[in-house]
Amino acid sequence: MPHTPSSETPAVRRRAVLAAATAAAVPAVAGLTAAPASASSRGKRLRALPGGGDLGPNVLVFDPSTPDIQSRLDAVFRQQEAAQFGTGRYALLFRPGTYHGLNAQLGFYTSIAGLGLSPDDTTINGDVTVDAGWFGGNATQNFWRSAENLALVPVSGTNRWAVAQAAPFRRMHIRGGLNLAPSGYGWASGGYIADSRVDGEIGPYSQQQWYTRDSAIGSWLNGVWNMVFSGVEGAPAQSFPDPPYTTLHTTPVSREKPFLYVDGAGAFRVFLPARRTDARGVTWGNGTPRGSSLPLSRFYVAKPGVSAATLNQALAQGLNLLLTPGIYHLDRPIQVNRADTVVLGLGYATLIPDNGVTALKVADVDGVRLAGFLVDAGPVNSPVLLEVGPAGASRDHSANPTTVQDVFVRIGGAGAGKATTSMVINNRHTIVDHTWVWRADHGEGVGWETNRADYGVVVNGHDVLATGLFVEHFNKYDVLWNGQRGRTIFFQNEKAYDAPNQAAIQNGSVKGYAAYKVGAHVTAHEGWGLGSYCYYNVDPTIVQHHGFAAPNVPGVKFHDLLVVSLGGQGQYEHVINDLGAPTSGTSTVPSTVVSYP
Repeated sequence: MPHTPSSETPAVRRRAVLAAATAAAVPAVAGLTAAPASASSRGKRLRALPGGGDLGPNVLVFDPSTPDIQSRLDAVFRQQEAAQFGTGRYALLFRPGTYHGLNAQLGFYTSIAGLGLSPDDTTINGDVTVDAGWFGGNATQNFWRSAENLALVPVSGTNRWAVAQAAPFRRMHIRGGLNLAPSGYGWASGGYIADSRVDGEIGPYSQQQWYTRDSAIGSWLNGVWNMVFSGVEGAPAQSFPDPPYTTLHTTPVSREKPFLYVDGAGAFRVFLPARRTDARGVTWGNGTPRGSSLPLSRFYVAKPGVSAATLNQALAQGLNLLLTPGIYHLDRPIQVNRADTVVLGLGYATLIPDNGVTALKVADVDGVRLAGFLVDAGPVNSPVLLEVGPAGASRDHSANPTTVQDVFVRIGGAGAGKATTSMVINNRHTIVDHTWVWRADHGEGVGWETNRADYGVVVNGHDVLATGLFVEHFNKYDVLWNGQRGRTIFFQNEKAYDAPNQAAIQNGSVKGYAAYKVGAHVTAHEGWGLGSYCYYNVDPTIVQHHGFAAPNVPGVKFHDLLVVSLGGQGQYEHVINDLGAPTSGTSTVPSTVVSYP
C-alpha cells in the first residue's frame, strides 16, 4: 500500500540540514529585405539582423530514426543531474512520430518537448522521469526543468515527476498515471500542471502543495497541505481544509504558453495560443488548437554572448526573440516596446543583469508574451529585475493581455546577487501564469544582507491575475499587491529562513512582514488557496504575527488560507490580520482560515 503522509510527516524542506531539522504580434522581416535599423550612437547605420537560423548546440532535435537517442539523453542527464547552480542549459526536442523504449531523465536546466501541434503528435512509449537519487531521495530541490507537448505511455503504467518549484508540466498527455513523489516517498515541494491530460490517477503522496490548471485527470489520490485546481475536469470536490482541496470550476482568464513546433514542411514555427475566458479542460485534442503561429524567420534566434544592444536592435526591427539555451549578460535592459512581441526562452535561457540594470522592461502595450526564461540577479543591486509596464501604466489590455509564463527569478544561489524588487507588474490585465521568484536560501552568495532582496513581486497594475504564484524568502514583503481587482489562484510561500533575530524582521509595530500583503487603499481583491510557511532556523524564537495582511472591506476576499511552522522553527500568531489560530509548537500542522473576511 503506498505511503500517504499525514500532517505529522509532511514534505518539509530543501536542504539536507533542514530535512534533518524537521525529521524539509507586427510585420516581420522574412528574408530581411527591410530597411536597415536606426543609426547607432556613432551615427553609423546598422546592418539588419537576420531572422531564423539554427538553434545552437544545446538544442538537441530528435526524430524517430535518430540513432542512439537514449545514450544522448543519458549524457545530458549525467551532466545536469546534480548541477543545481551550474551553467549548462539544454532543450531536448522531439519531432512528431512514435518513439520506443526511452527513459528521459531530467536534471537541472533541462527542458523536454514535442514538436507537434498536439501532444498526441509525438508519442514516447517510455518515461520522462524526475526522481531524487542525487539528493538522497529528497525532491525538495528538484527545480528548473520542464516537460511539454508530449504523449507518454509509461513503461510501468505510471510516470514519475517528483519536482519542486520552477518545474512546469504543460500540454502533456499521460496515457496512464502520474506519480509526483520520489522513490521511497521522500519529501517533495512542487508543483504545477497546465493544459494536460492524465488518463489515470495522479498521486501526489508527499507533495506538500500543488496547482493544476485547465486540465483533465482520471482521479487525484491525496493532499498534504494545499492542493488547488481551476478548470480541471476530474478534480476532487472543494473540501478545504480536510482534505485540503480548493477547487474552482473554471479559470477566469488564461492563455497558454507559446511553444515551438514544426509545420508540414518540417520548418520551425512558434504557436501562440488564443486567450480563453472561463476556461476548463485542455486546449488541444479536437483539431488544430485556437490561436496563430509565426515562422522562425520572425524571430531573432539569440545565442549566448549576444549583447543587449543587439537584442534591442532585433526588437526595433520588428523581430521577436527566441533565446536559445545559455547565459546572457546584459549591460542594459531588454526593451520590449511593441505590441504582441514574443520573448521565448528554450532550456532555461538565463538573463543576468550587470551593473545593477533591469534585465527586461515591457512598455504599456497589448499582448506581449514572456515565457520560458530565468532572470538571475547580478552582484550589483538592481532596483528591479523584471518590469512589466512603466510606472503609472493605465491602458486597458483586457482583450489582449501580457502574459508572463514560466519566467523565474533568482537572487543568490549561483553566486552573489542583489535586487530591491524582483518583479513589478504595472500593466493592467497582466496574467502571471506560473512563476517562482526566489531569494536563495542555499548555494553561494547567501545571507541576510549578502543576497538582500526586500520585495519579491509588487503588483501596481489593476485587474492583474496570478495563476500559480510561488514567491519565497524575501527580506520584507514577498508579495505586495497595490492594484485594484487583483486575483490570485494558488500561492506558495516561505518566509526567509535566515532572519538573524526578531528585530531584523520587525515591521513597525507588527511582528514581521506578511508573505502576501494587499495595500491599505485596495477595495477589491480575491485569492484562493494561499499558503505561507516559516522556518526561522537561525533564531527559532522569532514570531511572525500573520502570513497575510489585507484591508477589512467587503470587496477584499480570501478563500482557503493556511500558515505552517515547519517543526516549530518560529511561529505565526495568526493567519490573516488578527484572524486565525496560532501555529502550535513543534507540530507541523497548518492553521487555516476558510473564508475572509
